[in-house]
Amino acid sequence: MTIAMSIPLAAGSLPWLIGVLALLVVALVVVVIVINFGGIWFRAYMSSANISLWSLIGMKLRRVNAQIIVQSKIMAVQAGIGPEKSTGITTRRLEAHFLAGGNVPNVIRAIIAAHRADIDLDFDRAAAIDLAGRDVLDAVQTSVYPKVIDCPDPKRSSRTTLSAIAKNGVELKVRARVTVRTNIEQLIGGATEETIIARVGEGIITAIGSSDSHLQVMENPDRISKAVLNRGLDAQTAFEIVSIDIADIDVGENIGARLQADQAEADTRVARAKAEERRALAMAREQEMKAQVARNRAQVVLAEAEVPLAMAAAFREGNLTGK
Repeated sequence: MTIAMSIPLAAGSLPWLIGVLALLVVALVVVVIVINFGGIWFRAYMSSANISLWSLIGMKLRRVNAQIIVQSKIMAVQAGIGPEKSTGITTRRLEAHFLAGGNVPNVIRAIIAAHRADIDLDFDRAAAIDLAGRDVLDAVQTSVYPKVIDCPDPKRSSRTTLSAIAKNGVELKVRARVTVRTNIEQLIGGATEETIIARVGEGIITAIGSSDSHLQVMENPDRISKAVLNRGLDAQTAFEIVSIDIADIDVGENIGARLQADQAEADTRVARAKAEERRALAMAREQEMKAQVARNRAQVVLAEAEVPLAMAAAFREGNLTGK
C-alpha cells in the first residue's frame, strides 16, 4: 500500500523538479553573464556609450575584444564629437574595423584630435587611412603641428649634405630643413617623406646648378628656397610643404678648375704621345733612308765591278782599240 502511494507522488513531482532545474540553469547563465559582462556593460551604460548586453555577448562569440570596443566608444562619447548617426561611430562599425585588423583606439583618438583642431575627418576616412597602413593619429598631429624633415636625412642616407656645382665650377655643400604638414585629402595613395626629400634635393641641386656663380648663392640663399617652392614639389604627395630653409651652406672644391687641370694634363699626355709617335716615325724614316743609301752604294759598287768586265769583253771582240 505504501509503495503504491509513493509512485503517483513521484510522478506528480517530476514537472516541479524540471522547473527547478530550468530555473537553476537560467540563474547559472545569468550569473555567468553578469560575472563576465556585467562590469563592462555597467561602465558603458554609465558613460552613455549605447552598448547593449547582447552586443557584448556577440563580441565574445565573434572573438572581438570587448574592452577595446567599449573603451573606444566611451572615448568618442565623452569627447563630444557628436551622436552616432552623424559621426558613424557605431558599435557594429567599430567591430568591423577591429575584425579587419585596424587599430580602433588610434582611429578614435585621431577623430577626436581632428575634431578639436576643426579638421574634417570622418570615421570612414580615418578607418581607410588606418587600414592602408598609415598612422592616422600621427597624420592628424602633423597636420596641426607641422614637422621638420632634414634634407638629406641622416637616418636614411650616409651623406649629411647635398653637393651641387654652380656654373663657375665651384662646389657648394648644402643642408636644408623642410617643414611639412599632412595633407589628409591625399594621405591615401600619396607619396611619403622619401619622395619629398628626393624632390627637394633635386630642386636644390638644379637651383644651384643654374646660378652663374656660387657667390650669388652664398649672398642670397633664399633664392634656392623660392626656386624650389615654385616648382610645386608637394604635388601627389601626402604632405604640404610649408617652407624650405637652408640650414647650412659651405664651399667645397673648385670642381671646374680641377676638371680643367685634368683636361690640360690629358691634353699634354695626348700631345706627348703624338710627339713620340712622330719621333718614332722620323727615326723609322731615317733608318729607311740609311738602308736606301747603303743599297744605292752597293749598286754603285756592283756597277764599278762590271766596268773592267765590259772592257775585257770589248777587247776580246775587237770593239776597243788602243787609239
